[in-house]
Amino acid sequence: MRALLQSTGIIFLLTLLISAAAYADVNSVEATIDRNPVMLDEAIRLTITADGSADRDAFDSSPLLKDFVVGRTSVSSQTSIVNFDTKRTTVWTTTLFPRKEGTFTIPSLTIEGKSTKPIQVKVIPVQEQSNVARDYFVTTDIDLNEAYLNQQLLYTVKLFLSSNIERGSLQAPEMQNAEITQLGEDKQYTDIVNGRRYQIIERQFAVVPQASGEFTLRGPIFAGEVMAANTNQRFGFFNRTQQINRVGPDITVNIKPIPQGIDYPWLPSEMVRVDEEWPQGDNFVAGEPVTRIVTLTALGVVEEQLPDIPEFYPPNFKLYPDQSNTTTVEKDQSLISQRQTSLAIIPTQPGDFVLPEVTIPWFNTLTQKTEYATIPARSITVEPATGSSNPSNALPTSNATVGDTQSGLTSEAVKPDVDSGQDGKPSDSTVDNASISEKTQPDWVMNSVLFALFLIALIGWLFTYKKLKQAQLAGLTNSTKQRFTVKAELDEKAQYQKLMAVIKAKDTSYLTPTLKQWISVLTAGKGQLSQFEGINSALNEIYALRFSANKADTSRQSEQVSTTLEKLIDEIKQARSEWKQTGAKNSATLSNLYPAS
Repeated sequence: MRALLQSTGIIFLLTLLISAAAYADVNSVEATIDRNPVMLDEAIRLTITADGSADRDAFDSSPLLKDFVVGRTSVSSQTSIVNFDTKRTTVWTTTLFPRKEGTFTIPSLTIEGKSTKPIQVKVIPVQEQSNVARDYFVTTDIDLNEAYLNQQLLYTVKLFLSSNIERGSLQAPEMQNAEITQLGEDKQYTDIVNGRRYQIIERQFAVVPQASGEFTLRGPIFAGEVMAANTNQRFGFFNRTQQINRVGPDITVNIKPIPQGIDYPWLPSEMVRVDEEWPQGDNFVAGEPVTRIVTLTALGVVEEQLPDIPEFYPPNFKLYPDQSNTTTVEKDQSLISQRQTSLAIIPTQPGDFVLPEVTIPWFNTLTQKTEYATIPARSITVEPATGSSNPSNALPTSNATVGDTQSGLTSEAVKPDVDSGQDGKPSDSTVDNASISEKTQPDWVMNSVLFALFLIALIGWLFTYKKLKQAQLAGLTNSTKQRFTVKAELDEKAQYQKLMAVIKAKDTSYLTPTLKQWISVLTAGKGQLSQFEGINSALNEIYALRFSANKADTSRQSEQVSTTLEKLIDEIKQARSEWKQTGAKNSATLSNLYPAS
């Protein structure tokens, strides 16, 4: 028992000694680099080793930012015990990318009171002798070294690989006061450079400067892993890899400010156009909405640069604008931005009007002149919203015409055929004709009697035929009227149900045409939407809510639309009931204009 206690005490003391030694202060710090000199597009691996226990966050890389770009930093620690001698080390490894040629100094770095020695690094230009072929390198290019503010620059990066890589990443370029967007997908192809075949990965970026002046476009950094050379480990997960880092050359660009004399929203581009579209047609009727869509398209700009589309209309139009939509797409190595506005136009009175020209000024970067994208002015005619003419208005004219014709025929038939002289006395020719008539009187009397009998027989036959025809038509007309009445009622009911379905679905795009179709069936083509004031008023309220410019409170707007739709349903039901009552009276009144006899 005593021996066991002694052993436990010894182990406890050893543990305390090991812990105290492991957590002793840092004894020394050393900094090393993996290469010197180094080419401009290569990376330097800086390793800092602290002998003793050190905080993992003790390394501060900010002193290195003056002359280098600092990459990712990794930290590791190791503790070893040999013959009760405990040794603890902490290692920081980071990557430095030089930005220009020359001789630079890695300053002294301090870790918990202990400092490293400064290291001088010589950065030499990239060697491009014809007999030297590098394994990996990055090139950069830009289409314009001088451009205007907000003008797009096309930046191209090419990564050259002489062998396959295990893994890798290529960062985007950097530039102060600029928006940088990758264009499309990477392109991969092969080419021969200095007698050596390379796999090339090409990536393009759109750079849109947001400030004027001289700026440096920092080249992208490539970090990857390749199979290490001269290794005997060739099996599965135990293959060794080698870290490689390359950086693309920097490019300096000069961004010019907005030219003097520009008094419009600045829009630099190679192409700008504005177009219009009328989805429901461009026929205008007073009181009925028509939708107009105007689209502004610009090449080589971002959507935030697009100006608002001007809206000028005659005072006799109600306007209900929708929120404009903006978008940016990538096509043919360039950005294409669009702004689209939708506007519901309701003319309030008929007549001839002119929609003014839509003009948007822009700066052509190719010609360096101001140009204009326009939609020409157009003349329109707004038709009145009146009902169709009443066919009963034409009936008196027709009856009068028939009466006058019959009257004329009668007077012509009974007009005596007497030729008298100027003094009212019979002429000589009349006397001669009288004497001839006296001689032929028996023949004339016989012919008259026969003609009279023929007329009586003909009149009797016509009278009988007319009676039979009227009786037949009367029966046919009654059955036909009943059939057409039933059909009309079925058609009206179907259109009414269709209209209710559209309203319940809140489909405002089909509301107006469905209303017109139902009203046409209900009134047998005698009425129009504008004649129903209650329905028309509720419809205008719906469109006002639908195209309202203020759409911040969506739930409240949806509730208002639902309330207005309920109001529209009530107005439709009331109009339907009233028209069916008055329509029956109108049908009875019209039928009396065509008596059966």
